[in-house]
Amino acid sequence: MASAGLRLSTRVTNLHDRLRRPDRLVLAQTAPFEVIARREIVSLRHYPPPLPGTATKTPVIVVPPAGVNMLIYDLFPDRSLVAHLRDQGHPVYLIDWGAPTRRHAHYTMGTYLQDFMPAMLEAARAHCGQRRVVLHGWSLGALFSYAYAALGDPDLEALVLLGPPCDYHAPGMVNRHLAGPLKALSRRTGWKVHDSPSVLWHVPGWANALGFKLMSPAGTLRGHLELLRRLDDRSHVQAHATHAAFLDNMVAYPGGVAQDIVQFLITDNVLARGKLPIRGCSARLRDIRTRVLIVVGDKDPIITPAASQRLVDLMAQAECTVFTVPGGHMSIVSGREAPTRIWPEVDRWLQGAAPAAAA
Repeated sequence: MASAGLRLSTRVTNLHDRLRRPDRLVLAQTAPFEVIARREIVSLRHYPPPLPGTATKTPVIVVPPAGVNMLIYDLFPDRSLVAHLRDQGHPVYLIDWGAPTRRHAHYTMGTYLQDFMPAMLEAARAHCGQRRVVLHGWSLGALFSYAYAALGDPDLEALVLLGPPCDYHAPGMVNRHLAGPLKALSRRTGWKVHDSPSVLWHVPGWANALGFKLMSPAGTLRGHLELLRRLDDRSHVQAHATHAAFLDNMVAYPGGVAQDIVQFLITDNVLARGKLPIRGCSARLRDIRTRVLIVVGDKDPIITPAASQRLVDLMAQAECTVFTVPGGHMSIVSGREAPTRIWPEVDRWLQGAAPAAAA
């Protein structure tokens, strides 16, 4: 009886904390950092090494997607990508895109690629005293990374692209079914997304969070059911709260960026034709000449392997390696197996060796 009573008390306490005091359970963002540059709502983080003089390798600049919070890169003490890169001897920087509001509806893909990224990279280079850098991007951040490379920065040592979107009409891509109706509407009426005010296309953070969860509703339900089953396990409750801190607190897409995604990426599929999603831009993906590692999850429902692998043909002058790993879109950047099965192989590739499971 005493044991059963203790277990019930533990479950009640854990449930109370999960519902009423979730912040006390969150294990994310333990790696120390300093903000070394700002431009409007965008900032640049530097993660200093634990010992002075140990950051001797090529600097790595982490390029996140728009629309997410930064917890994903430092989600758990033992699953912190920024801490891993730091401990491998790289000067580590992370671009924090901030939290756009409707006042930032004028931001477009071009704003990020031609304004914010050059400013943040220059700040990182000035801080570390090195010109050659690695861009490490996930999801839309991977798109930002390779699109920026196409614009002609000559000092990119390499690109690490996790789940990079490219061919939005590839088999399995959810958004491919929207292209037909949008093209038909344009043909019949002459109307395009960019003909409407960008402020109307502002996508709030809660909508991003909902969309992410709807990509795998069964997984979301299983997570909640598992929480109820394991309420007496404090570590599991902490893990659930930590994942929720990321998934429940997405940030907004600026209206102009949302317009570019709908028109350039989903409707026109410009990336699959080697172009950039920037108005009037003549740069092409064939202009990329650096080393490129493309990491794809074999079960990724958001950016399918076929959508990412299209890049290999388009970046004909780049030295491309495709690394296929088990998992989905989030697991390739911060999943349980990432520290043992993905990050070490990326380290090997950065040092010039092929990943063990390269395809």
